[in-house]
Amino acid sequence: MTAILQKTIPYDAFAPRRLPGIAPLDSSDWLIRDEAFAGQMALRDELVATRRDAVIALDAAAEPAAQELLDTALTHAYAGAAERVTRPDGATVPIDRADPMGTLARLVQEDLCILEKRGGEHMLTAAALCFPASWSLAEKFRRPLTTIHDPVADYDPNIAARVQRLFDGIQPGRPLWRFNALWYDDPALHQPRGERDGRDPVDSATAPFFRSERQCLMRLPQTRAVVFSIHTYVLTRADALALEQTSQPSSP
Repeated sequence: MTAILQKTIPYDAFAPRRLPGIAPLDSSDWLIRDEAFAGQMALRDELVATRRDAVIALDAAAEPAAQELLDTALTHAYAGAAERVTRPDGATVPIDRADPMGTLARLVQEDLCILEKRGGEHMLTAAALCFPASWSLAEKFRRPLTTIHDPVADYDPNIAARVQRLFDGIQPGRPLWRFNALWYDDPALHQPRGERDGRDPVDSATAPFFRSERQCLMRLPQTRAVVFSIHTYVLTRADALALEQTSQPSSP
C-alpha cells in the first residue's frame, strides 16, 4: 500500500514537554484538514467498509453522546448539511443517524473517542479509531482511563490522578490540546497492537518515518461527555528533520 504522508506539521513536534503537556485550544481549530486529506479519507472509507469491528465501537448508553458529537462535527466541518455531505475530495457521505460513529469516521481526518464518567473515572464508551498507533480499540473499549494507560510506563498514579482531574475540569467551549511524537519504521496509519504484543525496537537515529498525533480534548455541552480527537501526521525522516531545523518554541 502506498504510504500516505504529510510534509509539514502545524506545530513544533520537537518541542520539549512534560506529561500531560496540555494547552488551551481555540474552538475553531478543533477539526482541521491538511494536505493528506484525500489519501487519509480514502483509507478511512476502506477501513470502515472492510474492518468495521476493528475501527468502530459504540456502547448503547453512549448513543446520546455519539449523536451530539455527530451534530457538533457537522456544524464545525460541514455547516448546513442535512442528509449527506460532499467532502473536499469529492466523495459523498450519507449522514446516517443510525450509525453516528461510522458516519463520523468518514467525515473528518480525526479519530474520535468518547469518554464518559462512570463512577470515579472516565471510560471509553464510543470510538471511530481508524489510525491507532500501537494500541487496540477492542482492548480499550469500555475500560477506564487508568487501565487504558496500563502499558504507558510514565503513567504513574500521580499522572493518573492529574489526568482524571483534567477530564473532570474540562469546560464546554474551552477545548485543550497536546501532541506526541515517535519514530517509526512503518508509515502505515492503521497500526493496531495488543497490550501483550511487544512493539519491535525502533532506532530513533535511523528510523525512516516520524509520526505525531495532535490530540484534542473537548466537552460536549448537552451530554457532558469528553471527546478525545486525534489528528495523525506521518512524515519522512528528511521532512521531519527539516522541520526540526526550522522549528520555533511552541506550546504545549
